[in-house]
Amino acid sequence: MRQLFAALLIVSVALMSGCKKDEYQAKVGVCPEVVSTIPADKAVGVPLNQVISATFNEKMDGGMFTQEAVSFAGTTTIAGTKAASVVTGTIVFSGMTVFFTPATPLAPNTTYTGTIKAGVKDLTGNALQVDYVWSFSTDVSPTVSADPINNSVDVLLSKIVIATFSVPMDTLTLKAPATTVIVKQGTTIVPGKYSFTTTTASFKPEVALTPFTVYTTTVTTAAKNALGTPMAANYEWSFTTIPQINVSALPVLGGTVTGGGTFAQGSSVTVTAVPSLGYTFTNWTEGVTVVSSSASYQLNMAGNKTLVANFAISAYTLGVTAVNGTVAKTPNQATYNSGAIVTLTATPATGFVFTSWSGDATGSTNPLSVTMNANKNITANFTAIVGGPFTLNVTAVNGTVVKLPNTATYNSGATVQLTATPATGYIFTSWTGDATGSASPLTVTMNANKNITANFTAIVAGTFTLNVTAVNGTVVKNPNLVSYTNGATVQLTATPNSGYVFSSWSGDATGSVSPATVLMNANKNVTANFTLIPVANCPTVVDLGLAGDYVVLSKAGISTTGITSVTGNMGVSPAAATSITGFNLILTAASPFSTSSLVTGNIYAPDYNAPTPVNLTTAINNMQTAFTTANGLLIPAPTNEHMAGNLNGQTLTKGIYKWSSNVIVTSGIVLDGGGDPCATFVFQIAGDLTVANSTIITLQNGAKAKNIFWVVAGSKAELGTGVNFSGNILCKSLISLNTGASVNGKLLAQTSVTMNASTVTDPQ
Repeated sequence: MRQLFAALLIVSVALMSGCKKDEYQAKVGVCPEVVSTIPADKAVGVPLNQVISATFNEKMDGGMFTQEAVSFAGTTTIAGTKAASVVTGTIVFSGMTVFFTPATPLAPNTTYTGTIKAGVKDLTGNALQVDYVWSFSTDVSPTVSADPINNSVDVLLSKIVIATFSVPMDTLTLKAPATTVIVKQGTTIVPGKYSFTTTTASFKPEVALTPFTVYTTTVTTAAKNALGTPMAANYEWSFTTIPQINVSALPVLGGTVTGGGTFAQGSSVTVTAVPSLGYTFTNWTEGVTVVSSSASYQLNMAGNKTLVANFAISAYTLGVTAVNGTVAKTPNQATYNSGAIVTLTATPATGFVFTSWSGDATGSTNPLSVTMNANKNITANFTAIVGGPFTLNVTAVNGTVVKLPNTATYNSGATVQLTATPATGYIFTSWTGDATGSASPLTVTMNANKNITANFTAIVAGTFTLNVTAVNGTVVKNPNLVSYTNGATVQLTATPNSGYVFSSWSGDATGSVSPATVLMNANKNVTANFTLIPVANCPTVVDLGLAGDYVVLSKAGISTTGITSVTGNMGVSPAAATSITGFNLILTAASPFSTSSLVTGNIYAPDYNAPTPVNLTTAINNMQTAFTTANGLLIPAPTNEHMAGNLNGQTLTKGIYKWSSNVIVTSGIVLDGGGDPCATFVFQIAGDLTVANSTIITLQNGAKAKNIFWVVAGSKAELGTGVNFSGNILCKSLISLNTGASVNGKLLAQTSVTMNASTVTDPQ
């Protein structure tokens, strides 16, 4: 209930018998009258600091104006009940006007009534004949409408909270910290940025709101309108953010999962799990509870969900049949995990020779490596030895052939290795007779008398030879000649075997383009390199967004002393290009980037041409989001306080490691991927990261620098002199590289990056 204040006192004047009206002249026998008031009768929107006055038609006896003679009261109606109280204050009379200054400001939303009692007198003794009464209403307190409205649900995580006022406000009171829109999660104030107009106060959170969380918002009574009238009471409302589903795969190589995100409460959502080759789907779990055994799981949103799709490695059987011999399996197991390699070694019985594999394997390679990607049945075939001993006659013109072993005759089933060596000016080209192909050495199985010729071709004077090696793939030469004239060009086309991809040329050719053209100006040897394709694509554990386009990214500046080498793009924002020092930047007019002799890549700053400013803003935001995401990862469960933050020679396996204070690497560590090409390491460090001089971080068994994240929330990440470091550093503040430090990874700093004769390479 609004407080009611005491009334203004105005002096009573005794009535004089027989007086008459004479509007504005004080004469004997003329009665005094009130001719005007401030505020006027029936006035509305009166300020709360208003001084109240009444003016008479003639000079009055000031001594008559006492609080006993006059009343001034305020009336407020609350919940249907009227209440009134007298206003107290100071009375001053001057000439024909009485002034009343309330002791405290008037109440808003209140009707005040003033009464000047009959009987107050003028200087000649004439009295006011009847009570003079007037009224006015004070200014109305501001009201607020909220966005989102009170008790809203499914509010977006990026929502800007807005309070809209019913009247123009004093923006100075809105900008005061205690009177702005205060958003809380429980008792914790949410950090953010404010913006104001005369009728609105808007709040933008600095980070995304938490899914499925109740937030309360308050505008306090210190917020005043343009006339100084405050809020009648604190205005508070609440809303609930939209719930979220987080999905992940266990193990990460087991398969892919889709369907996560934010969804309205009560909506139907389907999450899907697809196993990788060699894995089978097991179930969906939430915590330790199995919620579904269907790879496609439909659920209704009723709050946040963290779902894990569990996969199991497929187990396969390997059946082996051997008649007239034996086959040894290494390892010898009942079942094998998907992708396991089993070695089969065939041993013939007496009087037999191993000849070939059939069923789920072909060829005559012995021992044989079998990749278990399905149930398999393989037969080892043996042939009875008939006759013998046998002779092996080898003919070689313009070259020689070495037989191993070199004997006059060979028992049936024996093997002989033939190695062809051309004479000067010749090249070995093929085998003919009882052998074919061009492989040297050649293995020959003696199951009959055999005659084999090694063929050599003369190299034409002034020409050159081109020898091409290919493992796990093939290479076609066009033209395919024994030798080539000086200046001729040869096109080489690489074709990978199944499960491999062509990666590069080496030897007398470089690059990764196929076909490749080779200029024949000397004898040349070229190797085609092929790389095994991973079983599955690695999941994105920490999404860098556009920040991933930079090997060095900073908000405040990048500097170097000495001869530094950076491979990859660099960027700085919001600091300008002048904050990049020591690189001797070269900027072409109207270019969106500059270059440097120290950088193999481009350098970007917000004062360069479009689209660089917008791209950098996005990249910086993505960098900060990646830091928050990586620092908050909880799956798999972190290893806490490992070695009390002193890493000095340990071998660490993939996972999340978390420390509440500083971490120092004193004598090198090993990061072991365990054969998993997607092995991810996340180091969550609440304090500083210090890597001692000459320390080396070694990667083994599939560990890759691009999948390693050092998340440093302290004041710095400092690499000592001569450090060889692997992994991406996401730092809340400074990243510092001392003399000779080398980094295979990204440097992403929310303040500055400093280098001294350092090397930084974008990880692959």
